[in-house]
Amino acid sequence: MAIYGISDLHLSFSVDKPMDIFGPQWIDHAQKMAHNWDAIVQRDDIGLVPGDISWAMKPSEAIADMNWIAQRPGHKIFVRGNHDY
Repeated sequence: MAIYGISDLHLSFSVDKPMDIFGPQWIDHAQKMAHNWDAIVQRDDIGLVPGDISWAMKPSEAIADMNWIAQRPGHKIFVRGNHDY
């Protein structure tokens, strides 16, 4: 078992707040994160997700973002960040 951490995911599958407005390195950032997460984290590992998980303002808007995280391997531990409502 290993412990990994990733923060500031700023996922936006259900809201119109794409990260690529911050530069070309952010194009398809969710797909890049999924590729790397899936390649590194194993099923029994722990993934710490300490904040700024989603741009959603309501729980109903965050469902797609949370489903994206649920599809990644490992047991997840979340901490709410200043952008997490």
